[in-house]
Amino acid sequence: MFQSFTATATPAQGPARLAQLRRVLAAEGLAGFVIPRADAHQGEYVAPRDERLQWLTGFTGSAGFCIVLPDKAGVFVDGRYRTQVKSQVDLAHFTPIAWPDTKPGPWIAEHLAQGNIGFDPWLHTADEIAAIEKALEGTPVTLSPKKNFIDTIWLDQPESPMGKAFVQADALAGKTSAEKRDALAAELRKAQQPAMVITLPDSLCWLLNIRGADVPRNPILHGFAILYDDARVTLFAEPEKFDDATRAHLGPQVKIRPSGAFVPALHILQGPVRVDRSTAPLAVSLELADAGVEVAWGDDLCRLPKACKTEAEIAATRAAHLRDGAAMVEFLCWLDAEAPKGGLTEIDVVTALELFRRATNQLHDISFDTICGAGAHGAIMHYRVTEASNRAITPGELLLVDSGAQYVDGTTDITRTMAIGPVPEGAAAAYTRVLQGMIAISRARWPRGLAGRDLDPLARYPLWLAGMDFDHGTGHGVGAFLSVHEGPQRISKLSEVPLQPGMILSNEPGYYREGAFGIRLENLIVVTPAAKLADDRDQLCFETLTFVPLDRRLIDLALLAPGERAWLNSYHAAVAAKLADRLSQAARAWLAQATAPV
Repeated sequence: MFQSFTATATPAQGPARLAQLRRVLAAEGLAGFVIPRADAHQGEYVAPRDERLQWLTGFTGSAGFCIVLPDKAGVFVDGRYRTQVKSQVDLAHFTPIAWPDTKPGPWIAEHLAQGNIGFDPWLHTADEIAAIEKALEGTPVTLSPKKNFIDTIWLDQPESPMGKAFVQADALAGKTSAEKRDALAAELRKAQQPAMVITLPDSLCWLLNIRGADVPRNPILHGFAILYDDARVTLFAEPEKFDDATRAHLGPQVKIRPSGAFVPALHILQGPVRVDRSTAPLAVSLELADAGVEVAWGDDLCRLPKACKTEAEIAATRAAHLRDGAAMVEFLCWLDAEAPKGGLTEIDVVTALELFRRATNQLHDISFDTICGAGAHGAIMHYRVTEASNRAITPGELLLVDSGAQYVDGTTDITRTMAIGPVPEGAAAAYTRVLQGMIAISRARWPRGLAGRDLDPLARYPLWLAGMDFDHGTGHGVGAFLSVHEGPQRISKLSEVPLQPGMILSNEPGYYREGAFGIRLENLIVVTPAAKLADDRDQLCFETLTFVPLDRRLIDLALLAPGERAWLNSYHAAVAAKLADRLSQAARAWLAQATAPV
């Protein structure tokens, strides 16, 4: 099993560790310290060594931060985690803060009269620190870069990861590393920037057509890189991570040096050096400034071409989704047969789903720990079942299963919500509105140039009509055998990045009734040029990549408009056509019933 069910943190661990940190800060003359869930590479996914926020507070979510002051410790979490955090931290010592509704700078100004707050400059971007400093202007509160005091008191902190790098075939990538480096080097020459610093692990993996094993679930390599305007790259990562085959793939224009050589290399660069202030750790620009090297703020040039998948990547991803869709149908057929018998638990469901994916004989890993929430657990958006929280799945409740897989040809992410026996009160109406939102995104056409924030309301409008909503984005970017959460593309109230052909995103509206049930439906979609209509405007649309039927009990109760029902029937017909020949006899029979016209 890739997924384990051991609890990795408890609320009980927090108070003593918080008191110890405060003693250290007082001895250093500091009034506070900021602890983010981040590492020096500023990716979303961190190794066990970098789980400082979890170690201190007990909170296990994938985003958030804690600000420790002398008499308060605020744990800032977004809408995905506001239910979860209340059960994971000691509420007598830690205060959950709704973020970004409440921003860190104003919160500090309100709760600290004066003093100096420390932060580790390797764990924050320039943008993050600048926003806090701006909010503190005119107050007697200051920020200062410091060493990481969590590391000084975390005595059994794990070692840095040493996962092996490996080659991602050029045929799957659609372009060679040399082609990618040449294109980006030309951009640097055009901007008159001799070099660019790369800190995001998925950026350097994409650029070099390699993958790694330094964090669970996502095949990324921890390292830093400098891309020069002549297309050479210096990659800073431990040499032991690279075998002869990977070194031969990288070739003579890619030089591997140990991680410890990264800062000295920054000091001898010729400026201006391109640095992304929204993704690179602040420490990078501080080191360049200390050495007198001019910094040129600019986007990481890897991110946009990485987001706009090549035809080869899209074709490979389609293949991965059909394989994964067949595994999902086998799982849903099994679940439909076994759940009514009673006795299944959330752990049983997670285990069975992973085994169905393993049966493909092509599973590299799951793409994140499967979210399997029965009843009230479904309202915890990123619930992770443990041996302590595991509960039986009983008739008369909903079961939400959000899962995904990593195959060498693609990354998948799918959510289905199923009714186990009778449908709970209010669930059918809420399910209808979530389904209408997913269909609205699936059918969307829009003028080229619009961003994710322009499409986001389409998914929420059916819910808004009933005074309902969900506190997460409608969609995140997805990599090609890379991170299951990928930027810069999103479908979100905050996303200003124009959607472009080749971008893969999730389409996942939801509704969560705390203490009762959760509903989320998720397909992956890819942006594609829309067929021309009479007006002949340049428009884009989505192609759906995920082919898995929706729950028959719930869609039979859904009150859909004719156009919505037509889309659903067309989608289910495509599911049946694409998957039937890939299934066992029992699953084929189940699929025929699940996809019959509604």
